[in-house]
Amino acid sequence: MKPAYFKIPFSSDVSFLFKKFECDHFSDPWHFHSEYEIVMVDKGSGTKFIGDNVSHFEKGDLTFIGPNIPHFMRNSEEYYHSDNKLRAGATYLHFTKNFLGAHFFDLPEMKLVNDLLEKSKLALKIKGSSKQFTINRLKRMVDEKPPQRLLSLLEILIHLSQSQELKPLLSMAYTVNKPGDTDRINEVFEFILKNYTRKIYIQKIADQLHMSVPSFSRYFKHHTSKTFSNYVTEIRIGHAKRLLMENDHSISEICFQCGFNNLSNFYRHFRKLTGVVPKEYKDRFLKVPL
Repeated sequence: MKPAYFKIPFSSDVSFLFKKFECDHFSDPWHFHSEYEIVMVDKGSGTKFIGDNVSHFEKGDLTFIGPNIPHFMRNSEEYYHSDNKLRAGATYLHFTKNFLGAHFFDLPEMKLVNDLLEKSKLALKIKGSSKQFTINRLKRMVDEKPPQRLLSLLEILIHLSQSQELKPLLSMAYTVNKPGDTDRINEVFEFILKNYTRKIYIQKIADQLHMSVPSFSRYFKHHTSKTFSNYVTEIRIGHAKRLLMENDHSISEICFQCGFNNLSNFYRHFRKLTGVVPKEYKDRFLKVPL
C-alpha cells in the first residue's frame, strides 16, 4: 500500500506545482500532504472522501483543500471493469503558504487571500461564477509559461478570496490528521465502497482489522468524526443521488440498489441528509445550474 503521507514533488525551477493528467481510474489512496490543493475533475465520476465529508464527484467538480486534510477519490465501479472504455482525469495546483516568501500573505493587500487560506482548513467546494472563473484560468494555464502560471494562480486566489460562492465541506468539529495510522482506515473505506449495496456487518470489518467491535467503533469515529453506520448511510445516499441524476431508475429500485432494506428507511435518511425527499431532489435540485 502506498504511504499515507505524500511529499509533493516540486521541480527546482518552479515555486508551485501545476499538473494535468489522465488515467483509467483514480488510484491514489487515502492520503494527505502539507501543501494546499486546488483540484478540478476533467473526466470521470465517483465518490470523493475529504476529511469527514463524503460526496459524489463528476466532470467539473472543483475543490480547494487545505494542508494535512486526508482525501482521495474513487471512481464508480464501472471504471474498474476490464472491458470498459471510461477515462478519468484531473488538473491540480499544489502550493505552500510560503511559496512566494515567508510573509507574502501577511501583507495588507493579501489579507483576504490569507483569510481564504484559513478557510480552506475546512475544504471548500467552489461553485457558480467563481467555479467557471477558476476553470477558465486552469485551462489557460496548460499553455502558459511558468511566470504566466504564477500570475494566474494569484488571480485565482484573489478572485476566490472575494467570492461568496465557496461552501465548506468539513464539519466545524473536524481536525486535520497528522502522519500516523491511515493504512487501516483506507482498508475500511475500501471495504465500505465494495459492500455498501448490501447489508454490512460491523463485526466483519472489525474482525478483518483484528479489533473488537467497541474498539473498531472508537477507532472509526476518531478518524472520521462519525459513527460507522452514519458513514455507510452517507455513502448510500450519495450513490442514490447519483442514480437519481441518471433519470432512468424508479425510487423503489434506487432504494434497494443502494443497500436499504425498505422504502421508509430510505426516505427518512434521504430527507435527513438532503432536506428533501427523493422525488423533490430529482424534480427541483437537478434543474439548478451548476
